[in-house]
Amino acid sequence: MFRAPFGELMTPFRDPRRKRLLYRSWHRGTREADLVLGPFAEAYLGRFDPPQLERYEALLECTDADLLDWLCGRKPPPEAYDHDVTRLFLAFPSTLFKE
Repeated sequence: MFRAPFGELMTPFRDPRRKRLLYRSWHRGTREADLVLGPFAEAYLGRFDPPQLERYEALLECTDADLLDWLCGRKPPPEAYDHDVTRLFLAFPSTLFKE
């Protein structure tokens, strides 16, 4: 995220759909989910093609509890969410700590 004058937030995206998805990623309801989905969205939304954006949008419809269970390995994602975007999401936290 970039800061505009007077504290307004600017996103690097001009596309309204990507802006909305970025906002939804940072404002989930639980801070834990925000701290994973927000940086993930910042890293990948600009690279996603339209079908991947659809899959990410569907992923955001999942509960925070489910997403965090998948992320921590407590439960595998259901078959409907076994796709490239979910795999990127599940691998993402490990990329945060690489130097």
